[in-house]
Amino acid sequence: MHVVQHGRGRFAAKLVLIALWVSLLPSAAFCSESSDEAPPNRSGKLLLTSGVSQVEGAAGGGLSPWAVIAGYGTRDQVGANAFLTEVNLGDYQLRSIGLAVGWHDRIELSLSRQHFDTQDVGMALGLGRGFAIRQDVLGVKLKLIGDAVLNQDTWLPQISLGIQHKRNGEGDLLAAIGASRDSDTELYLSATKLLLAHSLLINGTARLTRANQFGILGYGGDLRDNHSLQLEASIAYLLRRDFALGAEYRSKPNNLRLAIEEDAWDVFAVWAPNKQFSLTVAYVDLGNIVIADDQRGWYASLQIGF
Repeated sequence: MHVVQHGRGRFAAKLVLIALWVSLLPSAAFCSESSDEAPPNRSGKLLLTSGVSQVEGAAGGGLSPWAVIAGYGTRDQVGANAFLTEVNLGDYQLRSIGLAVGWHDRIELSLSRQHFDTQDVGMALGLGRGFAIRQDVLGVKLKLIGDAVLNQDTWLPQISLGIQHKRNGEGDLLAAIGASRDSDTELYLSATKLLLAHSLLINGTARLTRANQFGILGYGGDLRDNHSLQLEASIAYLLRRDFALGAEYRSKPNNLRLAIEEDAWDVFAVWAPNKQFSLTVAYVDLGNIVIADDQRGWYASLQIGF
């Protein structure tokens, strides 16, 4: 336990040091977006309008993807983000690291690796203390219609279609708990509306999935083995141009007899002193994960990019 706590402390310390360092860098965020003196390659997107990094790698909130495209690149530019996310729950620890690239504000490619540490629960299940489940997620997102920033004179949101292919590296364990497979592909449709006059962002996502705990416990199971439609929602309020508060909700299917699954939610704060850096912290509830207790804890995500 002392090793785990020490690791968490070092992670938090690194976040704080990097945040202080990056906040001192010169930034386009403190310049006028329409300044004639801006270099021609500087992004025209507004600060925070590209979202942060979702735990599976897509641009959006922490739990749910949004219709926005990763990075601050506009129609003739390429943008990219790299991120590191850590979620410390009552009995588990989840770490996700990844990269997302936005091409001409139209197509997004993302890749992430998740490391789910079972800690003492692994010992109780006979897996050994600190047994880790690893999952890789490859994502593609295509903007279909609308523009979250530019379409302020219409109620039409930005709408994007996304695919996430997930592969879990623990096939034998997943079969033992009743999961039907160790890899699967999910399809989602996101609609994002930004109301600049009210400093408000609203997002809704519909996802076809059969993932157990986002895929950490495999896909499908002994209760149900078909894709089901799950709904996700996000809302964010911009208190100032570099700081936002919000909340998210994500429904999940219940496929396993062994592990009753509950929906997830969070409340979050995002600080982005410039377009190269953002820090997200949240209080998150993922519901029951194998054991009976709700898994609640803190979420921290560091994102760097352009």
